[in-house]
Amino acid sequence: MTTYASPDFTGSVQTISVWAPNAERSVHLVADGVRSLMRSGDDGWWHSREPLAVGSEYAFSVDGGDLRPDPRSLLQPEGVHGPSQVVDLGEYEWSDAEWQGHHTRAGGNGLEGAVFYELHIGTFTEEGTFEAAAARLDHLVDLGVTHVEILPVNAVPGRWNWGYDGVNWYATSRAYGGPQAFQAFVDACHAKGLAVCLDVVYNHLGPNGNYLPVFMPIYNEARQSPWGTAINLDGPNSDEVRRFIIENALMWFERFHVDAFRLDAVHALVDDSAVHILEEIVANLEAAAERLGRRVVVVAESDRNDPATVTPRRREPVTGEIAVADGGSSGLGLTGQWADDIHHALHVLLTGETQGYYEDFADPEALAKVFTTPFFHDGTYSSFRGRRHGRPVDPAQTPGWRYVASLQTHDQVGNRASGDRLSHLLSVGRLACGAALLLSSPYTPMLFMGEEYGARTPWQFFTDHDDPEIAAATSRGRAEEFAAHGWGDEVPDPQEESTFTNSTLDWSELDDTEGESALLLDWYRTLIRLRRDEQALAADDLGTTRVERRGKGSSSVVVVHRGDLRVVVNLSDEPVTEAGEVVAAWHTVDVREGRDGSGSSVVIPTDSVVLLR
Repeated sequence: MTTYASPDFTGSVQTISVWAPNAERSVHLVADGVRSLMRSGDDGWWHSREPLAVGSEYAFSVDGGDLRPDPRSLLQPEGVHGPSQVVDLGEYEWSDAEWQGHHTRAGGNGLEGAVFYELHIGTFTEEGTFEAAAARLDHLVDLGVTHVEILPVNAVPGRWNWGYDGVNWYATSRAYGGPQAFQAFVDACHAKGLAVCLDVVYNHLGPNGNYLPVFMPIYNEARQSPWGTAINLDGPNSDEVRRFIIENALMWFERFHVDAFRLDAVHALVDDSAVHILEEIVANLEAAAERLGRRVVVVAESDRNDPATVTPRRREPVTGEIAVADGGSSGLGLTGQWADDIHHALHVLLTGETQGYYEDFADPEALAKVFTTPFFHDGTYSSFRGRRHGRPVDPAQTPGWRYVASLQTHDQVGNRASGDRLSHLLSVGRLACGAALLLSSPYTPMLFMGEEYGARTPWQFFTDHDDPEIAAATSRGRAEEFAAHGWGDEVPDPQEESTFTNSTLDWSELDDTEGESALLLDWYRTLIRLRRDEQALAADDLGTTRVERRGKGSSSVVVVHRGDLRVVVNLSDEPVTEAGEVVAAWHTVDVREGRDGSGSSVVIPTDSVVLLR
């Protein structure tokens, strides 16, 4: 397996190189108004004859064609269609020399004991910048989370976007503040004891401003993905495409000091190579981490329900190379993966919604199953897919921390017709119940920004495409998608500015320190603290969790047994009484001491929860 390193990208003057095997005759560099022929090198690489100073703006002309930005551009000051700018990534003065990443146990790999907080820089604050987000970090420290998971920050078309329409994978969004502002944000997180997880997208490129095909065979025409022609991971000239991806991850790790990665939709990485691209990404990041004395976490979003994603890679004892034992295949070796089945079971329990992919999770045994194994579909029939799906997880071999569980995510909220959160669907009591179930689970929990206080702002699907045809198609496609399910004009137009601004968190919701938002925030703080302090909740052995359910559907009582603790959630229509010592309780429960010395009991109203010992 080839070992790569992050591109340098440092120095006050830099030689500019570009991989452009698609060039048949020439590649010209146009920098600060001066046009010069680049020198042809080996294997399709072209190099500038003179270095460029930091701050210089430049672009390329392939075979006399239009000027196009650098595929490895670090900054697009005029947007994705304009020239690139030379940036010195070594200029920022870091203050995190002592930081090694989050780890709560000796020898831990950075995911054990973690609590993730997913946020979008553009809508986390009214300003929508790295600097403004850094000013809110004390809120996250006080909440108790360990990892700040950032939606993609690469350059996208227009002023706002979720980040998944990226076309310049190396360039940091100018709207957020650019590369040095991102370095400062990561540094600020580390100063507060927060690890940073960056969401990266290697399975497709956005439809607007993608000029990579001018330079390179970025696509494999023989392969298809959900977004159309697949990224070229195993076709002719794929070695350099893979290098392009791997060195991008290394750049974020080495030059921006990010601690962890969330890899978007890895099931759409079409790769039949003997060494899968995921395996190669992980191996290179782990090698870099070992060299730098740091830790790295790599988490996949995967629709496959395949435990091989997080099965450790096998290595030869002498060479360290990947080995295949007993005719079986090695695992891909990622640290963890998202487990959407857990979300689906919790969502159905709390809301009663059973349409679409939620249908199978109306099964009364769904919740109990996903609290002892992360995949509800582990070889079982999926009505949504019309086939069997998934493979079992061996609870004796796989700890729960390898699977990231959630009540809400950017996808699960933003892909609803109106971007409505659980706070729009549920009482604050039910929100508290959901929080207790999530944060008492044996998995790694993740919150979505604003969830912790029941934010009333929606989080909607928004874009700002400047190409009229793409803009119109995006708006039309969104409307048609939901019209087929009975929705009308209430579906927000993704191209309207108000769709973006309406999605921005309103921090004034926390001004009332006695209101429901403040109460819910305090409950989240309590649960996260207990997760850290109570051994029963910190345990990640899937075999020790047991779920008891009384009643049917979303009107039931759920008891989660975690060691010597019980999490009793009353979603029924009547109060219930449970015996035990109260460890923590949502504010509505009534604690009663037994008259005969038999101990205390609690009366739990509907839509309320208590933790008992």
